[in-house]
Amino acid sequence: MTMIRLSKAALVMAMAFFATLVVFNNLTDYGSNFAFVHHVFLMDSLNAGDGLMYRSISATWTHHAGYIAIISLEGATAVLCWIGGIRLLRARHAGNRDFHTAKAWAVAGLTLGFLTWQVAFMSVGGEWFAMWMSEKWNGVPSAFRFFITLLMVLIYVTLPNDGMEPNQP
Repeated sequence: MTMIRLSKAALVMAMAFFATLVVFNNLTDYGSNFAFVHHVFLMDSLNAGDGLMYRSISATWTHHAGYIAIISLEGATAVLCWIGGIRLLRARHAGNRDFHTAKAWAVAGLTLGFLTWQVAFMSVGGEWFAMWMSEKWNGVPSAFRFFITLLMVLIYVTLPNDGMEPNQP
């Protein structure tokens, strides 16, 4: 069971590493990635007569606020997953109840990451701002890859296959 516990810790830390790189890239190349958010909010790559254009937002400050919110959520995902992965690693030799308890931070981080990419990118960006219709500014495929990976790790981490059932000592 130690190998499964190590595996769970490693996968959570892999997600933490991924989210950390995303935040790093968004901060060190703010302009390039901001352009993406800016165009999604403007909906300027869609057909001018599209019936969804009433949803576009042209106030640049809202584009920055949205982008900063996304970076903050990605950063929180990274921090929670780092803490979660380290706690799982430290608890790898602990009793089953303690190992199960150590999953809380990882579950929080993986869930937040799932919600960030599914809600912010797939739902808000993809559907509300019709990002899926843009040939140039479509982040739906990437967001899908990200949140499915996070979801798969979340499912794996929460499975009670790393010892006895969580309610046993």
